[in-house]
Amino acid sequence: MQRILTNFLFHACTLVLLNGQDVSPETAKDPAPVASVPGNQGTTAPASWRKRFELGPGDVVNFSLFGRPELTRSGFRIAPDGTVSYLQAQNIKVSGLSFDEARLAIEKGLSSHFRSPRVIITPLEVGSKRFTILGKVAHKGVVTLERPITLVEAIANAGGLEIGLFDYKIIELADLDHSFVARRGQHLPVDFRRLLHEGDMKYNLEIEPEDFIYIASNITNDFYVLGAVVSPGIQGLTDDASVISAITRRGGFVESAWNSRVLVIRGSFAKPKTFIIDVQRVLAAKDKDFKLEPKDIVYVADRPWLLAEDVLKDALQAFASSAATNWISQHLKPIVNPP
Repeated sequence: MQRILTNFLFHACTLVLLNGQDVSPETAKDPAPVASVPGNQGTTAPASWRKRFELGPGDVVNFSLFGRPELTRSGFRIAPDGTVSYLQAQNIKVSGLSFDEARLAIEKGLSSHFRSPRVIITPLEVGSKRFTILGKVAHKGVVTLERPITLVEAIANAGGLEIGLFDYKIIELADLDHSFVARRGQHLPVDFRRLLHEGDMKYNLEIEPEDFIYIASNITNDFYVLGAVVSPGIQGLTDDASVISAITRRGGFVESAWNSRVLVIRGSFAKPKTFIIDVQRVLAAKDKDFKLEPKDIVYVADRPWLLAEDVLKDALQAFASSAATNWISQHLKPIVNPP
């Protein structure tokens, strides 16, 4: 079970490595919210899995043959390789097929033994549609999407945001400004603060299969050094943390790095502040080194760029991947324990 969970979580992380959606800096207008719909939810597009339900590994179905009630069979689970068997129709590939398409495939497999077979397939259990929620929620992991739910429902079903005691006060441990939802490699324009603190339901999108929800931590005193450095990743903040010292601690630039300009991102995903650091001027003592703050993102590109918008998308994609991978490495035990 742990191997399955680990593999699925790492698969979810790879989604955020793909090309994502542009995110505007603070000087630009707010990102376009998801389109509002009547009720308490928003959506970016029609829920494809509701319009066309495709079978997949883990789904359980019942089979029957019209006019032959004695051949009714129940509880067939689609195998990990996407196949299912019914009577003489053995190892029929049904993963990715609708019920009608799967029915035709099964009927074809039975046609050599039955004259004009009419197969009836009914769902018994949905197990192939899943999403992942990690970070500062009470119950983390892979969740089966048995029915349509919204982002708020997904967080509520996960036990809500984690809370803790600080200075004799109960506080939220979630950093809503750095939380995100990734879908098919794209960041969705969700403002978690507006959604959860102000009740702005236009950000309450419907969850789709394979969605990746990450609720960042508000209690870490870290920053990220990402991109074309020897050892990209998370770094603990110290009093002397600066752009040059941070890059040095991560092993320095790689050979392909565009090391003349470094981008620093500060603030929320919805309204990021960007700072362009001329490393050559800092090293020549013409400019002061840039002092870092908690949750800053230091990004080194591997190609020339002029404006922050040119590499902002790449930087936030790198952050999303690093944040998710870091969470997994800290919270999942290794599959094989060292001797």
